[in-house]
Amino acid sequence: MKLQGVHHVAYRCKDAKETVDWYGKYLEMDYILAFAEDQVPSTKEPYPYMHVFLDAGRGNVLAFFELPDQPEMDRDRNTPDWVQHLAFEVADETELLAAKARLEGDGIEVVGPIDHTLFHSIYFFDPNGHRLELTYAVAWPEVSERLAAVKWEMLEEWSRTKRAPQHARWMHDGSLNK
Repeated sequence: MKLQGVHHVAYRCKDAKETVDWYGKYLEMDYILAFAEDQVPSTKEPYPYMHVFLDAGRGNVLAFFELPDQPEMDRDRNTPDWVQHLAFEVADETELLAAKARLEGDGIEVVGPIDHTLFHSIYFFDPNGHRLELTYAVAWPEVSERLAAVKWEMLEEWSRTKRAPQHARWMHDGSLNK
């Protein structure tokens, strides 16, 4: 079997309408459909829910569930905030900086831009506490080739040692062009 792509990614939200409005305002995602039921189709559990779907571009769909009868949503306390996130691609630096200005203009804290060598990113949280990343690619085919050449060696070393292999340290230490 070869997968054809990601159909959608689903997360929980605190308020479906607030989430649809926020993603429309800040990320210009179109609200494409919703459904709501009083019973979970896959488990038959009696949980009312609202399921909303947003167009994330290029056929990608981001979905959210509002679960009013469940305990208040929370995050995984054993995982740092920066680990679990959704990354969305923007066209270029101009769009990235415009998004940053729009977010900060409304009091949303933004980290970055961060130079990841292959791409530049900003980070922020949605009203549900989900960490988001906006990023644009920097065309460096030779960088991708260098990373691809060491990926298996890095993975094997990590698997044995659980220590960061140094094969691609140059990505963030400034030594790429030295």
